[in-house]
Amino acid sequence: MNIHQDDHIIPLKQGPPIFVVSGGTGATGELLARTVLAQFPNVNVPLHIETHVLGAEQVHRVVARAAGIPGAIILHTMVNKDCRHLLAVEASRAGVVTFDLASPLLEHLSRELGVPPLGQPGLYRQLHKSYFDRIEAIEFTVAHDDGKRVEDLPKAEIVLIGVSRVGKTPLSMYLSMLGWKTANVPFVPEVPMPDELKRCDMRRVVGLIIEPAQLMVHRKVRAERTGIPEGSYIDRDEVRDEIRSAQHFFAKYGITVVDTTNKPIETSAEEIASLVARRMTSR
Repeated sequence: MNIHQDDHIIPLKQGPPIFVVSGGTGATGELLARTVLAQFPNVNVPLHIETHVLGAEQVHRVVARAAGIPGAIILHTMVNKDCRHLLAVEASRAGVVTFDLASPLLEHLSRELGVPPLGQPGLYRQLHKSYFDRIEAIEFTVAHDDGKRVEDLPKAEIVLIGVSRVGKTPLSMYLSMLGWKTANVPFVPEVPMPDELKRCDMRRVVGLIIEPAQLMVHRKVRAERTGIPEGSYIDRDEVRDEIRSAQHFFAKYGITVVDTTNKPIETSAEEIASLVARRMTSR
């Protein structure tokens, strides 16, 4: 890979890898590593993220991997004192350079406050679980919008199906902000649904419908904004047939339907979330 700058091709310099080691998810160390590497745009440095390193065996494995690559370094955020000490000793013996991001601050605060640190990996994430769950849901939803990555459909907590402009994407995003990992799949008559839908828990699948007149308005606005030909896309009879086809599909496969006509996004989203929650907790 090369960088283009001022019409000149600058070859990327290959650097040794950085092993980001953590007793938790490694997010902190990875962010710092990527922040620093952004200052070296013409250098390619591979990152190896080693998460949940909680014991001697895992420490040995990580150090051995780094020691097997000339110039590799270890960047770690280990808060467990024993693992941190073992990592430092093992890396020193193997000749691997390490950067300890946690212990200087841990030791300083411990001295200043007169309180020993808990040394519990992943504690921040545990204390802020709802926040990280919401971020994860948003990332999942963005990656699975409009039929993308259908292989992951069974992993979704909610799957929305509906015709174009019924409101799948805004509803998906709103649901993700409520903490639901949501995927949506477009319904197009005569186009088969992905096979992965059959592997979904159908209690989590919701079909969306809307009155034809309102759908035509949404589609006309989109056509004017994007410049796509209107044609059958906003034709009254075609729109009615499309909605009927979707309703027939939902009825055939026992998919629960939510009507989004004249409803604010938050109202429809809360209806969907309540529906799925009830179905998942009922026997």
